[in-house]
Parts: sequence; C-alpha cells; structure tokens
Amino acid sequence: MTRRFIVEPRGVADSWVKLAVPVASVVAALVLGAIFLAITGNSVIEVYAKMLKTAFGSWRGFSETLVSATPLILTGLAAAVAFKMLVWNIGGEGQLLIGAVLASGVAIMMGDNVPAVAAVVLVISAGAVGGALWAGIAAAPRVYLGTNEIITTLMLNFIAINLMNYLVFGSFSPWRDPDATQFPQGRPISDRARLPEFGELIPGLKSFLHRLDLGFVIAVVVAILIWVVLFRTPWGFGYRVAGDSAGAARYAGVKVSRTFFATFLMSGAAAGLAGGIMVAGVLGKMDPRSLELGLGFTGIIVAALARLNPVVVIPVAILLGALINSGPALQSIGVPSSTAVMLQGAILIFAVAGEFLIRNRIRRPDAVPTEVSEAEGATA
Repeated sequence: MTRRFIVEPRGVADSWVKLAVPVASVVAALVLGAIFLAITGNSVIEVYAKMLKTAFGSWRGFSETLVSATPLILTGLAAAVAFKMLVWNIGGEGQLLIGAVLASGVAIMMGDNVPAVAAVVLVISAGAVGGALWAGIAAAPRVYLGTNEIITTLMLNFIAINLMNYLVFGSFSPWRDPDATQFPQGRPISDRARLPEFGELIPGLKSFLHRLDLGFVIAVVVAILIWVVLFRTPWGFGYRVAGDSAGAARYAGVKVSRTFFATFLMSGAAAGLAGGIMVAGVLGKMDPRSLELGLGFTGIIVAALARLNPVVVIPVAILLGALINSGPALQSIGVPSSTAVMLQGAILIFAVAGEFLIRNRIRRPDAVPTEVSEAEGATA
C-alpha cells in the first residue's frame, strides 16, 4: 500500500486568514532567528531588545527607520503591481539603479541653473522615467516575442550594476566626482536639486527627525495613488481581470498586451523613483556603495508580506526598514549584522509558504493499492 499527498484549491480564504498569515510569517521568522541565536550562544532577549531599541527606541532611531523604509515602499510597490498581474518583474534592483543614474545625470546637467522646486521635480521624475525605460527593455520582448521576463529582468540587474560602477569607478564620466582624488565617488548634486528635510521645513524638528526628508511622504502618496488607480478606476478593473484570467479579459474587451506593457512600465517607474529619491534625498549623489544594497530584492519580501496590496506595503516596508536600520547596531553586542538579513530571508520563506497554504490545502487520502497507483502512473 502506498500513500501520497494531494494538493487541493481552498477557494476564497477568509479575511482573518489573509491577515493572520503575514503576521504568523513574521512571528515564525523571529522564532527561527531565536533558535539560531540560542545555538550560536547569543542572548535572544538582548539581541531582539537591541534591534527594537535601535529601530523604534528614540526619535532619531525611528526617523532612520523611516529613511530605510522609503525606498522599500517603492520597490515593494514595484513588485506588488507586477506580481498582481502575474508579471514576474525581478528587476527592481536594476530599475532602481538606472533611476539613480538618470536622476543624478539630470541633476548634474542642470547644476544651479534651475529653480529649486523645478529641479527637485525634474530629478525625481527622471528617476521614475529611467526605471520605466529599463523595465521596458524586458517588457517589449515579453509582450511581442513571448520571452521569459524572469530571465531578462534578472540579467538586466547585473547590467545596471556594472553600468553604475563603470560610470564612477571605471571612467571619468560626469557622474564621477573630479575632486575625489584618493578614491572614486559620485559627483554631489546641487543643493537646489535636493529634497528638503523636515528639520529644514519645520524649525525644531531637526533633532527629532534627523535626516528624514520629503521622500517618505512622496513614497506614501505614490502608494495611495497606485491603490486608487488599481482598485477605483476602469483601467484598474481591466488590470485585475487580466491578472486573474487573460482569456476572460480579452473576452471583456481588455487589451491584455497593452495592459501588460503598462503594468511593467508602472512597476519599473516605482523602482526608478526610489533611486531618484535616494539621489535627491539622503545620498545627494549617485554613490554605488550606498545604492547597491539589494533594495529591489527586499521589495519582493515587502510585496509578499503585504499580499500585493499597495497600501499595506507601507507598514510592511517600515517593518523591514526597522530590520535594516537595526542590523549594524548588532555588531556592538558581538552579533553579525547579517542576522537581520537572515531574518528577512526567513520572513520571505514563511510568507511564501503561508500564501501557498492560503490558496491550497494538503490532505492525505485513504490508502490506495500499489497496483492501482502504478497503473495510474503508467497511464499518465
């Protein structure tokens, strides 16, 4: 007698289940992290208390958490928008970097010749355009030639990384700071093209919000606008139908190829905007060492935990931003900062497993005779 597991669709899950799974994913990752820390001889309570205090224990720490969360909101949106329509854009990292390249290039070209407000708008818009164009390189062959967008977007990440590094480390391009003689670094952009910090806009908040700038507000507004477009407009209805069933969408008159292409561009624009905001915000230049952080891939974790909901991306990004912010502080108590990265990976694994269990149930049927099982296999 042999037994086998059968996977069956569950149908529509209850709302409380959809809420409980992401929470359980985070809890399970923390439990797994606690086991790892205990095995390696570290105090679980001390490590988690240090992470919590660093990320939320002071105004300065909280503002740094929001700074880390800002690009994650946008890369999370990039993944959520694409995955919701079954567009597997794994190129958020490269789209962010190209957004940073184009944004810094526009800022360097303008110099001090453009008014501050216009300069900021042009710089961050250039970031969004750069990300959309880079996504379009993968979208066009997917739509018209049927290529696999997972492979193309993944490979484009490496091209973007090497291009950015070449502009600063391998050439004397306008992106390289001519005054940096000891070690190459990006050319600083004009203060006119920098996003204002809250401490500059509201006197007295500098000591509380530290480096937090308007980029966080822009990211939140973009998340809300995307939610409105996807769930409150006719285009969004066609987008959702195409994501559920391309055949049904075509029958309803939705131009699936055009919607697919627009979705890819929207996804890339969100990731590119993250690069533009980093250049115009906390970095003030295209700095490869500060940009090549895997934020595009972390955005996939954000989207998975948020269950592809653009608004839920915001609190989830803050949670992941807290992990990123607290990682370096762990070194002060003798714990590798990569512990925070391990927790991110564990959260993703549990989130994906939870999503599978939301959609499917696994059961073990009654005993099946071996002869019958072999006959079924031969027929298949």
